[in-house]
Amino acid sequence: MLRSIKSLLLATITATGLISTAHAAMSEPEGMVVVPSPHSVKETLDKLAVVLESKGMKIMARLDHSANAASVDLELRPTELMIFGNPKAGTPLMLCSQSLAIDLPQKMLAWEDEAGKVWLGYNDPMFIKGRHHTEGCDAAFEKISGALGNFAKAATAP
Repeated sequence: MLRSIKSLLLATITATGLISTAHAAMSEPEGMVVVPSPHSVKETLDKLAVVLESKGMKIMARLDHSANAASVDLELRPTELMIFGNPKAGTPLMLCSQSLAIDLPQKMLAWEDEAGKVWLGYNDPMFIKGRHHTEGCDAAFEKISGALGNFAKAATAP
């Protein structure tokens, strides 16, 4: 029954021309915020790097999963991960719940889907808060949620 409802919804959305947005919403991984990007994967993360550095964030790594796949003779559509953080933002979260450290530093993933559309996604801080059963620290989580949203918006702006 659920499958037929999804099929009907997808058919309706396809007919109205909203397929990309609907596909992302239907397949968005739990706990992730995903936004479309009008840029290539590389350009999206290049823009992200500029905004992160301008906000005092430290970029710890940039991983090109496609290049890594090619190094072992496998093909993967463009997929890159940026790992970044700032102890001033992350440490207060770990003080609330030290197990949060497994989800830090922050990460943003840019990828190209099978239709050639580029997406930028990141872990929703509120999901991470729930995952670690963190009580309190609402202001810190809200501040980080806002910052990540702003970073994603800047990286995906036309």
